[in-house]
Amino acid sequence: MTTRDVRAPGLAAPAGLLADETRAACLPALLDGRAWTAGEPARHAGVAPSTLSEHLGKLVAGGLLAEERHRYVRLAGPRTAQLVEDLVAQVGPDTGPAPRTLRAATAGSAMARGRTCYDHLAGRLGIAVTDALTARGLLCQDTGFALTGPGLRWFASTGIPLDRASRRPLARACLDWTERRPHLAGVAGAALCRHALDTGWCVRIGSERAVKVTAAGSRALDELLGIDAAALR
Repeated sequence: MTTRDVRAPGLAAPAGLLADETRAACLPALLDGRAWTAGEPARHAGVAPSTLSEHLGKLVAGGLLAEERHRYVRLAGPRTAQLVEDLVAQVGPDTGPAPRTLRAATAGSAMARGRTCYDHLAGRLGIAVTDALTARGLLCQDTGFALTGPGLRWFASTGIPLDRASRRPLARACLDWTERRPHLAGVAGAALCRHALDTGWCVRIGSERAVKVTAAGSRALDELLGIDAAALR
């Protein structure tokens, strides 16, 4: 007789929630870290907000989403975001239907250039930043992602505070679903993304997760990390 793995119920619950196509389709819309009403996730899932409402309730009850006032929902936290990110990356960008309109194709190109992946930068922008940090010895990728001593000093000198008391890893590799390479996540990735948005290095565009680098951001990334603006196009 085999002993049942005590982790089985914990695995079965989220797996069951994600097994439904409508619920699975709405979760990537929440990877920008913001709170949304049912409208935005419903658009991604291709159903009416009223149809999605029951599904969102199940995701909240299952701990994958957190509900805020006025029926706004967001991903429950970094661990849930990592689960969704990893699943999206494993599926890949080429398995879905081709864009049907010029607007959809343009939005897809913008997402590939630069976007937020929950609370860190992704797309070609995220990869360019990760590569630049690594090339300068600020980030080590030998056995997983880790900030080096010079890397910690770089964040401090750049005015980007790191929450060293956080239970999240300081640096974590997140597989980029458009570039098929890892970009920087974790405390450092979140702090860098927040700084980029707060200082105007990047601005959000459209209603999804796409961001673009501003002229000020291009100058800052060139001066601080030697990133050529052409690499971000």
